[in-house]
Amino acid sequence: QVQLVESGGGLVQPGGSLRLSCAASGFIFSNYVMAWYRREPGNQRVLVAAITSDGFTTYGGSVKGRFTISRDGVKGSVYLQMNSLEPEDTGVYYCNADGRPRLEHVYWGRGTQVTVSS
Repeated sequence: QVQLVESGGGLVQPGGSLRLSCAASGFIFSNYVMAWYRREPGNQRVLVAAITSDGFTTYGGSVKGRFTISRDGVKGSVYLQMNSLEPEDTGVYYCNADGRPRLEHVYWGRGTQVTVSS
């Protein structure tokens, strides 16, 4: 079965760092764009960062220059290095796998909580 399992969330002070991990299984990892989304008030998910199998990346405007997304094809994992964290970064972060347009499958993890507070 397909699984996306996030880890690495927690409580951190402003200016601190966290590294989120997502372990993927049950599908061919290289066929999917991997991404991190954050849940906003009202349960809307906003794109934080995405990365293709080729290594092309894109970032949301609020995190560009502070966050770095990466993936390990051997381990089948995707990571989000978060530096210079701000209270506005607080939220539940979800791992996402998107096979479109070649493969019509989109998968989501259960999420991991990130709280940035003094």
